[in-house]
Amino acid sequence: MTRLHDLSLVAQVAALRDGALVPRDLVEHYLARIDRLAGLGAFAEVTPDAARLRAQDLADASDRGPLWGVPLADKDLVARAGVATRYGSRSRVDVVPAASDPLAAALDAAGAINVGKTSTSEFGLTGFTEPLIHAPARDPWRPEAGAGGSSGGAAVAVAAGLLPAAVGSDGGGSIRIPSATVGVVGLKPSRGRLPIGSGFDSPDGLSVTGPITRTVEDAGLLLDALVGLAPFTYATAAPGRGPFVEAARRRASGLRVGVTTVSPWDDDEDIALDPAARASFDTAAAWLSDAGHAVTDADWHPFGYPALFRVLWRASAARIPLSDTDMALVEPLTAWLVREGRELPALELLGGLTAARAFERRTIADFSAFDVVLTPALAQSPRPVGWYAGHDPERTFAMQVEYAPYSSFVNVAGLPALTLPVTTDATGHPVSVQLVGRPGGEATLLSLGAELEARRGPLPHPPSWDA
Repeated sequence: MTRLHDLSLVAQVAALRDGALVPRDLVEHYLARIDRLAGLGAFAEVTPDAARLRAQDLADASDRGPLWGVPLADKDLVARAGVATRYGSRSRVDVVPAASDPLAAALDAAGAINVGKTSTSEFGLTGFTEPLIHAPARDPWRPEAGAGGSSGGAAVAVAAGLLPAAVGSDGGGSIRIPSATVGVVGLKPSRGRLPIGSGFDSPDGLSVTGPITRTVEDAGLLLDALVGLAPFTYATAAPGRGPFVEAARRRASGLRVGVTTVSPWDDDEDIALDPAARASFDTAAAWLSDAGHAVTDADWHPFGYPALFRVLWRASAARIPLSDTDMALVEPLTAWLVREGRELPALELLGGLTAARAFERRTIADFSAFDVVLTPALAQSPRPVGWYAGHDPERTFAMQVEYAPYSSFVNVAGLPALTLPVTTDATGHPVSVQLVGRPGGEATLLSLGAELEARRGPLPHPPSWDA
């Protein structure tokens, strides 16, 4: 028997539109699952009463936006009026905003129903979601393992069927790392693609908003909705018929695909590609070649990256408004990053930003011979909960790079990237690859991702799916 969480986002939107489902149906179904599977640590806050009232209000609404009736949740870095917004931090435990951030308000305007807050690392600074303020986000396939970060709670919610889709943010891999960890689709848009979470909100230009979904088609639908948020609103022929979801329904032909396992960290850190990750990468390359695409070695030789990214990482922490009292409450890694960032000399910061723009130009030029570049998504299998605890900050940073060396350079280059599961390892756990596109090349990524997805066929669900 088909259950509501078995339906894709596309199918749920269609069922809502034709009256086969009403918003209350979905809200009650997902709230019950969130409650039953609370041990996965996907949520930092659940707001059932507000969600039920919202579903009731939407039932008779005449203005039905592209996400009308769809249950979603805010990442716990997004302020929502009247809802505790803790940013994954003990320094923000009592914060209840009086006003919503633009993303929360825009998703409301699109007709979504907010059911709470998905968990994140403290201020979204790390690629793992194990904040001291609450329980860690756990991989639904292996609950003893962490879910990656910083959108770890969002990825877990999608993988375990607690939400039909999620909206995350990605400043160095924070959508793609957890999505690849738990075996769902993660899409980081190009810098400037979206009206909200565009990447232009900060001097480094790294963080963008994007979809986390179970299918590539779902990612296209959610990207259409995000791109259509004010002030970029565009008319579509019908819900679920936007340009990006349509791209996911088309098969690309004759693309030039570069392949590389090189990362910009190779000369600086101990990067070793796990055999399962290598097998998934090789399988995807072979499938694309079989499909008639021109698959060749990207022959990429990046340089100078580690130093510039360390500057950007520290500078991003310096912008967090923390008082001396707050600094006593934040986690040691956060405190170190904030102090390091605040002590950055102006010339070093300017040098890092200049080097980042030069890296962006070089990378776009290096990849210009290709429509898409294929890389592994992660270098290692999911790490156990607590893997990063107890180390000094520099070692914790290095461990994150060893796990996900293919992520942050995409943010610095401002390029779009899609991660999706292609194979499974010996235990049945999904293993993902990454497709990196040209500037503004999301449609091509969605077409090629859907092609890989179709060749792969259905994946099994994690054990929690049937709970």
